[in-house]
Amino acid sequence: MAAVFSHGDLRLYLLNLLSEKPLHGYGIMQALSERTGGTYTPSAGTIYPRLAKLEEEGLVVKTPEGRTAVYEVTDAGRDEVRRRADEIDGIDEGLSDSVRLIADGVRQNVREAMKSMRADLAAAGSAPAEEAPKEEDPRVTARARLARAEAVVSAFRGTVRADLRTHVARGGSLDDETIDALQRDLDLAASRLRSALR
Repeated sequence: MAAVFSHGDLRLYLLNLLSEKPLHGYGIMQALSERTGGTYTPSAGTIYPRLAKLEEEGLVVKTPEGRTAVYEVTDAGRDEVRRRADEIDGIDEGLSDSVRLIADGVRQNVREAMKSMRADLAAAGSAPAEEAPKEEDPRVTARARLARAEAVVSAFRGTVRADLRTHVARGGSLDDETIDALQRDLDLAASRLRSALR
């Protein structure tokens, strides 16, 4: 699966989560999982070092609470969230796109698996009992590979789209030369694919 967060985005997103309400580490992991429809559940090894860095920077404070700790954003952290609201909106849009693409891919894979299963059951039902099992139907293999190729294309599209939106949300610009180069590269990739399919 493509990366859910681009470089540096998780740090900012954690700060944004904590600006909404104080949370303990596990609560942060749950919130991230919920906001990505369960497609991304970070490990403690991903979250706690970033929280420690935010604490070092004076953007969050940690308050011990029994055997755990609650993290809360500071005024400086709130200021950064306000200043970078456009970037956060871009991250949110990227997350929505990623979740939508993953869900579409899962639905497509389930549909293909159900079609394949129906075909296998129909073939098994019509075959005489004494026949040995046949080799896998090439159509089933082709459908599975098509689903995989479509998932690759969807993941690529989602990653590029999220990167572009995040870049613009952070104040970056896109010049015609960059877009033209992207178009040339995509045209070349499409041409190579068509050649491979002949």
